[in-house]
Amino acid sequence: MLHLAYETLAALGSRLGLDAAAKAGAALGWALWQVLPGRRRLAAQAISRHLGLDPAEAQALARRSFTHNARSFLEILLTHGLDWRTLHERVRIGDPELFNAFVNDSRPLVVTTAHLGAWEFMTLFERLYFGGRQRMVVVRRPKDLALHRVMLRMRARPGVRIVEHRNAVFTVLKALKRKGVAAFLVDHNAGRDESVFLPFLGKAAAVNSGPALLAVRSGAAVWPCFLVRETRPDGTAGYVFELHPPLDTNALEGSRDEKIKQTASFYTSAVEQAVRAHPEQWFWMHRRWKTRPPEEATVESGEE
Repeated sequence: MLHLAYETLAALGSRLGLDAAAKAGAALGWALWQVLPGRRRLAAQAISRHLGLDPAEAQALARRSFTHNARSFLEILLTHGLDWRTLHERVRIGDPELFNAFVNDSRPLVVTTAHLGAWEFMTLFERLYFGGRQRMVVVRRPKDLALHRVMLRMRARPGVRIVEHRNAVFTVLKALKRKGVAAFLVDHNAGRDESVFLPFLGKAAAVNSGPALLAVRSGAAVWPCFLVRETRPDGTAGYVFELHPPLDTNALEGSRDEKIKQTASFYTSAVEQAVRAHPEQWFWMHRRWKTRPPEEATVESGEE
């Protein structure tokens, strides 16, 4: 029954265009703000603590983030039927020279991004610019299996393979060693057994080391990139493709563990820069700092 409800929602959502999704996101964000007081409080407290804003400023920014989070959910529903040309004409390239280097990089590529802006649309760029290479997107499976099945179907598209993160190592490593492209979301909380602890927005956070491990083992270049939302001069929905200069993992020095930590630190720093530049577009309602380092006496499960 739940699966049918999700499929019905997906069918309705897939009919939205980019501009309608922006308007619907504003309405859905408002509704979520009203019915999720716990998440509302979590987001505002995290913003105040990690960005140094006073409570009123943090509350206002948290409310804006709910709108962007709602748009991200609706964009999942749009991706399956969205023609990449429709999106491409709405995208402005932030640094054309760096973007040209990115799409012409013949090395194995580990692409990292975050739950910021229109992150669900990033796979359309893989299809457009890396058509002759193996392309994979690694995703985490939510606890709701019915939702997971619907999301997999909506995300699927020709030429891009969706891989669950628990089964990703050998599949992705094989593709990377053949100069493939693998994309990861690297800003979510992770368990201690798969993490390195690194500073993120002023506090140690559990950072998934899996993408770093795969990059180091395959000798991949790591490219952090983000698809940030903007409003175009005519009032329609627009996007900016922002890239950070890449990390060449072959140039790193030290032991393998040291190289993995350097790589994870590199993409975590890139995410922090993006969040500070566009704080309203990040997923603040997530308990990002939930997993604590072993040396800390208590797990702050109720905080962030």
